[in-house]
Amino acid sequence: MLSDSQTFIVDHQDHGMRLDKFLAMKVHELSRTRLQDLIERNCVLVDQEAVEGAAFKVKAGQHIEVTIPPVVEAYPSPQNIPLDVVFEDKDVIVINKPAGMVVHPAPGNPEGTLVNALLNHCGESLSGINGVRRPGIVHRLDKETSGLLIAAKNDQAHQSLAHQLATREMGRCYIALVWGMVIPPEGTIEGSIGRDARHRQRMALRKDGKFARTHYNALKFFGNIASLVECRLDTGRTHQIRVHLTTKGFPLIGDPLYGKQPQSLPPFLKTYITEQWPMARQALHAKELSFIHPTTHEKLHFSTHLPEDMRNLIHVLESLLMK
Repeated sequence: MLSDSQTFIVDHQDHGMRLDKFLAMKVHELSRTRLQDLIERNCVLVDQEAVEGAAFKVKAGQHIEVTIPPVVEAYPSPQNIPLDVVFEDKDVIVINKPAGMVVHPAPGNPEGTLVNALLNHCGESLSGINGVRRPGIVHRLDKETSGLLIAAKNDQAHQSLAHQLATREMGRCYIALVWGMVIPPEGTIEGSIGRDARHRQRMALRKDGKFARTHYNALKFFGNIASLVECRLDTGRTHQIRVHLTTKGFPLIGDPLYGKQPQSLPPFLKTYITEQWPMARQALHAKELSFIHPTTHEKLHFSTHLPEDMRNLIHVLESLLMK
């Protein structure tokens, strides 16, 4: 077990290394994400002083002190919210998240989140993993994106899964319904993503953003009105699929931030989108998830059916082809 406080001295061979990377080599019991959280909370001191962030470059001879605060009751509190559990054991839990559920607490959504539900379902096993507000969360889905998501139930599992996510060993496949006929029907979109300077709720392609790569394949065309698209991610940036497809001219149907509905639509389809499609719900579903189990090292693969709202929308689009 890791003691409450440990001190390390930076060797010459580690001079110039990022602080979080240095600590990840020394403190094997904690994930790099957890260590980054401790740095942000000033629980890591360099020569008895706090540093600006995880990217701080250490210097030979410096004393690095890591203090692990006592585990406190996680906020928010557990809530009895039904979960669609696809797989669960002592290390991990795979959830089929519905559209409309926020993954972790944020301003405007302090409760009713997946974290609330997980704390109730898993009990104390999540305490302290990946910080107080995001216990056990390895990756996230946008509120209105449905589908498969994995959470870790102990720090060792979180460290393994976070590493797989960072090294692109974790496989994620999404299904999207977009406006327009996707041409070319398959390809790869690369474009660094960062916060939109003019619209803080949006992300945008930026030269100073984080590298992002999306592989896409059009599975079906509904005339030139819409397309059913499969997307596989090499990276997991915020709003990645939504930004990448929009920049190619194929925004997701129903997307409140990026989706621009074509001006000319068949009346029946326009009425359906306006009156029956869920408000602010982009047509995006995390359909497949694969990873290496942190303990058994078995390659696991999970797949889920499209949710009812997307299936219904597909039926409506198919009916247009018959007219």
